[in-house]
Amino acid sequence: MSYGMRARERMPFAWDTITLGLVAALLLVGLIMVTSASMSIAAKDFGDPFYFLERQFVFCMIGALCAWVLTGVPVRWWEAYSTPLLLLGLLLLLLVLVPGLGATVNGARRWMRIGVMNFQVSELAKVLVLTWVCSYSVRKRAELAETLPGLAKPAALLAVAGLLLLLEPDFGAATVLFATGFAVLFVAGARLRYVVLLVAAAALVFGLLALTSAYRLKRLTVFLHPWDDPFNSGFQLTQSLIAIGRGSWFGVGLGSSVQKLFYLPEAHTDFVFAVLAEELGLAGVAGVLLLFVALAARAFQISRMAAKAGLQFHAYVALAFSVWLALQAGVNIGVNMGVLPTKGLTLPLLSYGRSSLLVSLSWLGVLLRIHHEIKCTSRSAVMRMAGNSA
Repeated sequence: MSYGMRARERMPFAWDTITLGLVAALLLVGLIMVTSASMSIAAKDFGDPFYFLERQFVFCMIGALCAWVLTGVPVRWWEAYSTPLLLLGLLLLLLVLVPGLGATVNGARRWMRIGVMNFQVSELAKVLVLTWVCSYSVRKRAELAETLPGLAKPAALLAVAGLLLLLEPDFGAATVLFATGFAVLFVAGARLRYVVLLVAAAALVFGLLALTSAYRLKRLTVFLHPWDDPFNSGFQLTQSLIAIGRGSWFGVGLGSSVQKLFYLPEAHTDFVFAVLAEELGLAGVAGVLLLFVALAARAFQISRMAAKAGLQFHAYVALAFSVWLALQAGVNIGVNMGVLPTKGLTLPLLSYGRSSLLVSLSWLGVLLRIHHEIKCTSRSAVMRMAGNSA
């Protein structure tokens, strides 16, 4: 057993209070906004205005428990079992496409029925695929940095996962997965010209897929002119823009949103940001944006700390979380504001979404474990130096 591993066994868990504080703040804002955005529809459909709050709170607790459990799992296990985890992720993406196994909601087959809930397998599959990409970046770092085939192998894997996501269809998840994966590969040493070449090829393929499907093309372009058809294809976006516009500087007041009253579809899920903007205004929006930026920046800082400590896999996993969080939050907010095509992506930690919440909090547990192992490695290095000097 190595000196560092013995130190990890003796050292109390090094909790990252900054990450915990930021996550707690986002979860609290999420609970408040999910409650505000869903009370009317919950009372109408279920006879209980707090129906969605109760379930969101329960899954916050379950997610926190999952995070706590994962803080006890050594990060080296994720690296050692990255290939079986990858196969599990791809299997889930395949199984959800099988009639009878995958559940269809709003025309998309993204969910599997697990007990009393529908679980969106793409949320977990993205993390498992990215874990393998991080492991590959460590194992094949020289090949990745020097040759095009070294980059083409993980790019092909991302393409396979992206294709399975597009078959659901889940264009937003495929885009976030591609962007996050290529960000990790680039930081790991892939040459810029190779990254640009493969990203351009992927963009071309995505463009062709959009052009060859009238439905997909309409979904991608309706955001450009939502007011041309405000009561049909542009209805959700126009209602979101009205909500954001009404918010002005300081909002109309918590709980006073009009758009959530059966005007804005999915107000408590994909479009909770619009309700937040209406009720809390620019001041509330700026506060939430600062929380997301701070959390992504903290994960990036943990990634740099891991790299300096010589923990490359840890560094790439923390980086993947940082990029994923920034991208998904940015895409969701961009969709709400009409600057990006409509996508079925939740706002991490804020939107009502049980699968997203569970996976996000579990991934945060891994991030906390990474922080702990960085501190243990640093302490063991100091102890070694002290022992050598003595």
